[in-house]
Amino acid sequence: MRTGELGFWWRSLGGPPRVRPPLSGPTEADVAIVGAGYTGLWTAYYLKLAEPSLRVLMLEREVCGFGASGRNGGWVSGFFSGPARVYERRGGHAGLLALRRAMFETVDEVGRVIAEHDIDADFVHGGHLNVALNDAQAQRLRDSLKRGHDSGLSRHDLRELDRRELDDRLRVAHARCATFSPHVARVHPAKLVSGLAALVERLGVRIYEATPVSEIRPHEAVTQAGAVSARWVVRATEGYTAQLSGLRRALAPLNSSMIITNPLARSAWEEIGWSGREVLSDAAHVYVYLQRTDDGRIAIGGRGVPYRFGSRTDGSGDTAPATVASLREKLASMFPAAAGVGIDHAWSGVLGVPRDWCISVDVDRASGLAWAGGYVGQGVAAANLAGRTLADLLLGRSTSLTSLPWVGRRPRRWEPEPFRWGAIHGVYALYRKADRIEQRAGRPSRLARLIDAGSGRG
Repeated sequence: MRTGELGFWWRSLGGPPRVRPPLSGPTEADVAIVGAGYTGLWTAYYLKLAEPSLRVLMLEREVCGFGASGRNGGWVSGFFSGPARVYERRGGHAGLLALRRAMFETVDEVGRVIAEHDIDADFVHGGHLNVALNDAQAQRLRDSLKRGHDSGLSRHDLRELDRRELDDRLRVAHARCATFSPHVARVHPAKLVSGLAALVERLGVRIYEATPVSEIRPHEAVTQAGAVSARWVVRATEGYTAQLSGLRRALAPLNSSMIITNPLARSAWEEIGWSGREVLSDAAHVYVYLQRTDDGRIAIGGRGVPYRFGSRTDGSGDTAPATVASLREKLASMFPAAAGVGIDHAWSGVLGVPRDWCISVDVDRASGLAWAGGYVGQGVAAANLAGRTLADLLLGRSTSLTSLPWVGRRPRRWEPEPFRWGAIHGVYALYRKADRIEQRAGRPSRLARLIDAGSGRG
């Protein structure tokens, strides 16, 4: 088994991508985008579609998709992060429903662009299964389902499957029931980010890699090669935002780890099922997320070491042996037919988490600064909607997207260290304890509800 580097997704394409030339000196642009992941690439794409004459350039410290865009679980999810009440407080119930509809439609929009531009990204719009593995999880799933329906989700958007209906799709050991939503697709993350990068270059976007940005100022991005002056500077740095001057407490970089198996034998797939290629999660508080890949592997991810002191990030992507063992044990417990299959690769990456766990998209016309992020692991689809929204905002358009309740939000900063480190590690330790309590007691844990309220997640 190999660990670290850029992860399996890039290695499956033959290794790390070629590094584009860095910025060679000071330059100017209409729009300078800092960060060449999904947010930056989608923003560039929609800007050039709307105004082909715009001078758009991208500045990337490593290579396109080095961060979460190339390391994630491959979920194009129509669901957004954070408590619904935060968005509802800004936009009312109608605003919350508009954001939900826009996110659901975004899954189709990502699929449309992939098909229109013939991007080979293993895109399958199979939906999402959230599986309860004990009685407590089953009760919590049903409570969550009721709250969703009470707040406007239809039974088409989210519905319960009993054990028989679940088994018709795939067979998970110890499953009690599941919920299903059609508003999620599966994708190969590196294929998507590579295809998007090539697409925006064909549209005339200049991408400079190996070009760290140390500071973002009004109408300016500062690099070692000189400053880039622009009418607009877009911050699209997500989990790496804390490395920019003055932004250490804007987003906390939380770690997520993944392992991927060798291809499973046909007999194993006959036992498991999963022909619909739905993405899959369990309903634990410290949950795992899975997909069946196009070449017959299972990728499974979850939290390992959740956070490094001082918002540090580990660019090597190495994964602790204990995390690998924990994910492998979880995989074997859910799918005994996969217990003997070898693990091909393990890797880790960071995702950006705001203090209130909710996404923000905003522009400041006085300074020419714009930003989007705080996806909390839901960025594969949310970055597309954020990119479309940013494009409208930068072009001065008033549209249904620019009135969504995540626009104009400015969440408060995270606490300084050591309080930030202690709080994040404490929250995840307590969630793990809540999962153990639920496994023994067979009912939802009051401890978890207290953690949700205290952390802002609930």
